[in-house]
Amino acid sequence: MYIDPKVKKSMKTYSRASQIIPGKTQLASRRASSYASGVSPVYAQSSSGSKFIDIDGNTYLDWKNAYGAIILGHSNPIVNNAVKDQIDQGSLFTINSDLEVKLAEILIENIPSAEMVRYTKGGGEACALAARIARGTTGKDKILFSGYHGWHDWYQAANFLADPVTGGYPVTGVEPIGVPKSLKGSAIPFAHEDISMVKNLLNQHKNEIAAIFVEPMMSQEPDKDYLIQLKNLARQHGCILVFDEVSCGWRISVGGVQEYIGVTPDMTVLAKGISNGYPMGAVVGSIDAMEPANNMFISSSYWSDNIGLIASITTINELISKNSKEKFQQIGESLIKTINQAIKQVGIAAKFEGIYTYPTLEFLIDNKDLAQSVNTLFIQEMSKRGIFTPTSLNATLEHTEKDIEITGLAAAESFEVIMKALEGDIDKYLLADTKKEPFRRIVN
Repeated sequence: MYIDPKVKKSMKTYSRASQIIPGKTQLASRRASSYASGVSPVYAQSSSGSKFIDIDGNTYLDWKNAYGAIILGHSNPIVNNAVKDQIDQGSLFTINSDLEVKLAEILIENIPSAEMVRYTKGGGEACALAARIARGTTGKDKILFSGYHGWHDWYQAANFLADPVTGGYPVTGVEPIGVPKSLKGSAIPFAHEDISMVKNLLNQHKNEIAAIFVEPMMSQEPDKDYLIQLKNLARQHGCILVFDEVSCGWRISVGGVQEYIGVTPDMTVLAKGISNGYPMGAVVGSIDAMEPANNMFISSSYWSDNIGLIASITTINELISKNSKEKFQQIGESLIKTINQAIKQVGIAAKFEGIYTYPTLEFLIDNKDLAQSVNTLFIQEMSKRGIFTPTSLNATLEHTEKDIEITGLAAAESFEVIMKALEGDIDKYLLADTKKEPFRRIVN
């Protein structure tokens, strides 16, 4: 395997990790194979604004931003100072902190579905909490879902079933090893925006569905009519509509996709951008959906951690004060325009489009077997030019027009390399290993 001397320390550390950490990394998407293994950095030592420095001392302009968790910018001084002040007062008390109430009031003021609030330390955990509350509130066991909702048993149990679109499952490497087989059939996937499939499943499992989980927005503009129909179906069948806004929330609006699109669910799962990189998650919802949790055993010492609470309060206040909704639209639309200008300039068959908070690059090639190699080559070439990015980009408020200009120039140069590679032998240009370790959404 080729290793660029530029990332020698990163790859040596990764080799060591493969021997002592099962799965190599704590987040599957942080594996070296998710980018351009051998060329892209794997470990960072510091970050600031729109950039990070890897352990080999290289600086990269970052368009992934901790998988959406960094929203104001890396190491935001206002959030960091609030956290430092709180550490001096105590990161965790024996009794409760009134920060719990203060943050709940802010969420209730800004999130349309929020009338009551519970906390967690991350998105997957928050999804599991929402599933527990939904089941407890309705007295039903089964959950319908589309999209990605974490690693917990309730969700991964769907891997015992079949993909409703392709009929496939399980995927090697993400089969439900360790998930109780007794959970088979308790989480049932449906295809994104396929309302007919939802209707059929609700009728097939009549009076058994506790909740419908969806990511209300992925990389494209959400379909309001579809979400309205989901809400009406949930009402008709006595189940709870849950919006998982862990990845799609905050950048589009402080009030989330639900505020942006005008459809309010019964419950919402929040994390990532809520706290600018400090561990924090929340489940919010209507009184009807949430109040029965008074009688459920839902409890954890670190859910009262003051660091996540103060980081979230400060982050949300900063998003509001900085007009983040308008700013993210400006950044995203400028980025889309710039990358598409690079595509046109080079003449490569590609498009860069989607919702401005998460636009995606797609190479239009007939040979689908080449798609992974071409994507990896793009990541490789951008990395060589100091840009850390997959083919889907999300910004922070620290990204500037200069950052966008630099990214556009690097993209144009990378497209030139890809054009030459497609005209000849792509393997001569591809230094990185294209082998992908398995990870995929159960259903999109």
